Amino acid sequence: MYGLVNDALQELLIQRFGEESWRAIAARAEVSEEVFVAHEGYDDAITYRLVGAACEELSLSAEQLLVDFGEHWILSTARTRYPNLLRASGLREFLLNLPNLHARIALTFPHLAPPSFECVELEDGSLEVRYRSHREGLQSFVLGLLQGLSRHFATPAAVEHVARKGEQGRDHDLFRLRLEAVS
Repeated sequence: MYGLVNDALQELLIQRFGEESWRAIAARAEVSEEVFVAHEGYDDAITYRLVGAACEELSLSAEQLLVDFGEHWILSTARTRYPNLLRASGLREFLLNLPNLHARIALTFPHLAPPSFECVELEDGSLEVRYRSHREGLQSFVLGLLQGLSRHFATPAAVEHVARKGEQGRDHDLFRLRLEAVS
């Protein structure tokens, strides 16, 4: 993963738990980098070790930490570092154009191995998001991303992880967003 992922995780953990906790997490994860270079590639194992160490150090579940990290990614990291990527007229438009977003991001990060997202509008007005990735265990992060996007676009939505990759031969995780009527 690129350094910007580890940097954003570090930022979240320091904001919520303090610098001392971050140092303990980094030591537990055996990560010596004090600064992650945003556009430099790092082994995915570093990110996984940091998440695992944070969960152990802070007595958190990986699922909750990853949901929080997904929300933080949208509401802090993306808003401040990549505001142009979040420009859309609304949540629905943004999700329907996710494949184009990753194509634009790939121009900045040439060695990026991004996940793929496919969004489908359902007859009842809800949205289905199909998530495919070669990286395992990040479904809760995606759930947090979708919740963060709902908040960013001020579009209340119930976000649910309705099916997992591997179930019934499925090659993707499936999320459903039920957009709530705004009164």
